[in-house]
Amino acid sequence: MTDRDPLLDPVLDPAAMRKQYRAEGLAEQDLATHPMDQFARWFEDAARAALHGTVYEPNAMIVSTADAAGRPSSRTVLMKQFDTEGFVFFTNYDSRKARDLAENPHIALLFPWHPLARQVIVTGTARRTGRDETAAYFRSRPHGSQLGAWASDQSSVIASRVELDAAYADLEARYPEDEQVPVPPRWGGFRVTAQTVEFWQGRENRLHDRLRYLARPDGTWQVERLSP
Repeated sequence: MTDRDPLLDPVLDPAAMRKQYRAEGLAEQDLATHPMDQFARWFEDAARAALHGTVYEPNAMIVSTADAAGRPSSRTVLMKQFDTEGFVFFTNYDSRKARDLAENPHIALLFPWHPLARQVIVTGTARRTGRDETAAYFRSRPHGSQLGAWASDQSSVIASRVELDAAYADLEARYPEDEQVPVPPRWGGFRVTAQTVEFWQGRENRLHDRLRYLARPDGTWQVERLSP
């Protein structure tokens, strides 16, 4: 903590922070028929902005889960694939998020593309990917990341950083750069099937555009506008 009073310093006072968003909006007639096609359009914009250093890690998303008792938790995860079937990410199946999803498959994703004054908010359910899909992605990872998946028992308590580094060093000696690393049995993917996908575009005077796709039972999508 600091001895400085943020209420006396406008640089530190969150209530004094202001940013006017863009005038250009998002209209219903401009949307793609399918939310994943609309997501692809916005993701391309974010990826191109990343090339210019405007957006950092456009595939980063906040993943929110809840356990069987309804206690929520959130963390930032990298989305590694998207298609008409949904969004895919990979993790340790012993991690807190994976344990939550084993008890409660409902999930929310948030892509926070702040420099573009855009967000995409997804709600739906998650299921594990097949082992073949998991193995294919695992083998595409850098060698060090493969070792890291083995070294880290994600979300568990460890005594110190030394313990983690020692586990990695042991694996590095066991699997040198030119040797294939096996896929950890407790590591894999989740595919999120969307039930709603909201596209949020920041507008002037906090009158933002919020257009939400809602899945219908027949496989089509309804679009509704939400008040900001």
